[in-house]
Amino acid sequence: MRDYFHRIAELLSGLLRGDEVYLASFSGEESDFVRLNGNRVRQAGSVAQRSLGLEWIRGRRHAHASLALAGDLELDRARLAAEVANLRDVLEQVADDPFLLYSTELHSSERPGEHRLPEAAAALDGIRKTCEGRDAVGLYAAGGSFSGFANSLGQRNWHESYSYNFDWSFYHSGDKAVKASYAGFDWSLAELERRVGFAAEQLAALGRSSRTIEPGRYRVYLAPAALDDIFGMLSWGGFGLRAHRTRTTPLLRMIQQGATLHPSISVGENTRDGTAPDFQGEGFIRPPRVDLIRGGRYADALVSPRSAVEYEVATNGASAREAPVALDVAPGDLSRDAVLRELGTGIYVSNLHYLNYSDRNACRTTGMTRFATFWVEDGVIRSPLDVMRFDETVYRMLGENLVGLTHEREMILDPMTYGRRSSRSARLPGALIDDFTFTL
Repeated sequence: MRDYFHRIAELLSGLLRGDEVYLASFSGEESDFVRLNGNRVRQAGSVAQRSLGLEWIRGRRHAHASLALAGDLELDRARLAAEVANLRDVLEQVADDPFLLYSTELHSSERPGEHRLPEAAAALDGIRKTCEGRDAVGLYAAGGSFSGFANSLGQRNWHESYSYNFDWSFYHSGDKAVKASYAGFDWSLAELERRVGFAAEQLAALGRSSRTIEPGRYRVYLAPAALDDIFGMLSWGGFGLRAHRTRTTPLLRMIQQGATLHPSISVGENTRDGTAPDFQGEGFIRPPRVDLIRGGRYADALVSPRSAVEYEVATNGASAREAPVALDVAPGDLSRDAVLRELGTGIYVSNLHYLNYSDRNACRTTGMTRFATFWVEDGVIRSPLDVMRFDETVYRMLGENLVGLTHEREMILDPMTYGRRSSRSARLPGALIDDFTFTL
């Protein structure tokens, strides 16, 4: 795909007139998809696709188009020529953009990925054998993801990533199920068996009578997937410069008043170890890491090119959304195997859903428990819990009430496949928290 993208860039260069500039962002994939239900294959297939985002610029006017590429140079040549003609027409109608910024310094790069994935049939065989005897429902998606950038100034960037994501549930009955995932770059049958074994233990515990507890404050363990849900909410404006300057960030107290989290909390954008490319649509290079929170204190923000112009600061290659594409939460000292013992008596939370802000300025989040949530006594799972609603501030749960983070972290890949496989990733520990507030 790289060579084809370079030929597309050459075609675009040949279409330029006068002082026109183009920016081209390529995305492609070669992926296998397998859907399971009842631990049986219900749908299987492969996808190979290419698409192009094209920005045509004259002075401070610009227009954007997106198109699918056929992979046939003659067909794509005609479509590109027609699209460029349309963009020129649009440029006649739009006004100058005072916040337009794109890279004019050449920073070409190439990051070829290492293909260490198993054949789809081999991975599927391991999944079905490991999940045998259980109602496994889920999706296995794996393969190569490709990203490229080119501009008329001569910059060329290329990124490849080969990853897998097995996102599944063990269904029990009624509304009871255990949700789990296994994602990464190096497939390990032993690790899959460990995760399936742990999910099977939770599935067996779901067979016990459910328990309802009173609203109140409890000691809680949030598994990495549940903590990812919290940080997913926090990423809605939490780390972007525009939200900071317009005071719409949920971390307003941290940005404006110096509020802090627990000293063990360090959060960053770790592009080096994620699946997203280390460049973005205006040609700026993302650094290997941007520290957002360091030692519980505000460190830096994600700055898109438009925010860089508006607020007169340097961009660090953030996308227009200014949200992390490779979130990284530092590990702690708590052993994963000691979680139940350290929890003692309290609540084990595997997943959360329906999250929203109940008080954005205070970084207060509300949501529901989901799937396998258990009541634990003396370090032993006693019974599944009925669905509960929580309402907590990040400053309490990851600040004054944080007991510890696990040393082991999980790589969580966004399972979204709408249009194409998502390139967003997160690496997080689990979190042990005191006095976590449940309201229903």
